Amino acid sequence: MDEEPTESLWVRIKGRAGAGDITVGVCYRPPDQGDGADEALYRQIGAASRSQALVLMGDFNHPDICWRDDAAEHKQSRKFLECVDDNFLLQVIEEPTRRGAMLDLILTNKEGLVGDVKLKGSLGCSDHEMVEFRILGAARRACSNYPGLQQSRLWPLQGSAW
Repeated sequence: MDEEPTESLWVRIKGRAGAGDITVGVCYRPPDQGDGADEALYRQIGAASRSQALVLMGDFNHPDICWRDDAAEHKQSRKFLECVDDNFLLQVIEEPTRRGAMLDLILTNKEGLVGDVKLKGSLGCSDHEMVEFRILGAARRACSNYPGLQQSRLWPLQGSAW
């Protein structure tokens, strides 16, 4: 790779015949990560968001983001919000995951792909909440605000959960 490394792992889960694949990403963004590594991560997210189905989770360390208002104090957090918006991703965690802050996120490019999200307490001596969720079988592609880019095909996975 000719770009700055990121702390991320990407996995493609093969679906049953005709069901389609799911790309799953796990990321850790250190709080002091520089702009170059952020841009490399955003390029990876952009490439992964073109997958038929994407679930991206991790600790992104942007405690100043207000997801309800789609706003942030710091420049790096605003750039992250731009990346999320530019790639039509939905953030599905609704409760703080670490000391009142929403650092850990689940992002997806399909409405209804992720469900039953629950915080389950911390594991061992971690100060982050464990997040439990299901990847569901039928989901709709996230719709953009641009009429020419809207998609609403059902993702056929024969109704079973992964």
